[in-house]
Amino acid sequence: MDVGILGPLAARVAGLPVTPTATKPRKVLAVLAAHADQVVPVDAFVDELWGDAAPRSATTTLQTYVMQLRGLIGAASARAGQPRDPKRVLVTRPGGYLLVTGELDLREFERRAEAGHRAARAGDVAGAAEHFRAALARWRGDPLVDVRVGAVLAAHVRRLTEARLSVLDRRVDADLRLGRHHEVLAELTGLVARHGTHENLSAHLMVALYRAGRRGDAAHEYQRLRACLVDELGLDPSPALRGLHRRVLAADPLLLTPEPVRLDRAG
Repeated sequence: MDVGILGPLAARVAGLPVTPTATKPRKVLAVLAAHADQVVPVDAFVDELWGDAAPRSATTTLQTYVMQLRGLIGAASARAGQPRDPKRVLVTRPGGYLLVTGELDLREFERRAEAGHRAARAGDVAGAAEHFRAALARWRGDPLVDVRVGAVLAAHVRRLTEARLSVLDRRVDADLRLGRHHEVLAELTGLVARHGTHENLSAHLMVALYRAGRRGDAAHEYQRLRACLVDELGLDPSPALRGLHRRVLAADPLLLTPEPVRLDRAG
């Protein structure tokens, strides 16, 4: 089964869609997809589907949802002329279930992101930017955006969202080191609007503005971030960001030269 969770939930068997429309079978598939090729304990499904209000029939009802998913898998493979035992795709294991996946957007995202990190460590900035960009291209929107998530999936969504933001931060960093400040300005403006206390993104925007000849706007971005940090978190900007602000005010010519801009703390 080919599965996508980096956006709306998507599942295909032999090229045909098998994503259920009913809420709870959809959540079961999402849990399986989020833990692809791993055994998911029955308790995790129960927590996701019912939380603290699980009925006595929870395990039996879960089995019904699994049967429905297997029915979709079997019907799709038969229509495609590639009949396959659905129990070999959605596998029963002691204490839980396992989904055997083919293509998985999360796996490809993680593979390309790791390639980007390796390239960055080796000093290949252009290669790092390319890999990070390819990793981010796997995203189709917010993770599992069309699934009504419970406790189990909510934690997974938070982790995925942070992973995406981290790779985005590294890709922008690489682009700035390659002198692409004009190309990333509009994107950074939107990112900072959505992640108002993220220090790395704010630093990237300050540098991009400065290199674009907009020193006043760069200084204003620092003041905006400082106000957000104080109001929302009760924090002051990090020493590194304060140092960057001083360099902007002093019109430091070295800031015009592409170089790494990394801060120790991101809010």
